Amino acid sequence: MSGTPEKTDFDLWLGEEYAAGDPRGFTAFAILLKIKKQDVEPICSTYMHIVGNEIDWGEMTNLFAGAGMKWDAVVFFTRRDPRTNGPLDNPTARLHLLDQEARISEDRMAINDGFFFDAFGRRMMVEEVPG
Repeated sequence: MSGTPEKTDFDLWLGEEYAAGDPRGFTAFAILLKIKKQDVEPICSTYMHIVGNEIDWGEMTNLFAGAGMKWDAVVFFTRRDPRTNGPLDNPTARLHLLDQEARISEDRMAINDGFFFDAFGRRMMVEEVPG
């Protein structure tokens, strides 16, 4: 029996994020993460301009496979150009990506300011480890 695959939390989030703004889209910053016993370690990052909501979790993970690294989760941050309400220009996007990387390196709880998903596209949160 064939049917439409169930949408992941990522798919639902992307549709909502796209619908919330201008049809020109937005810039998404993706930081791939390795989950360790009591830490979440950033391993690589990129940004992309999202125009439309046709991409699904399966296609996104195929893009991440190009990184050539094993990852357990990803956090997305989004930003729109305040002048156009569309995607950022590339120089501004690069600077913003560096800023996001620095924030997460300084404080892993900053991941919760973004949209954090496991390798199956399920929404997650970072919890502080006591002690």
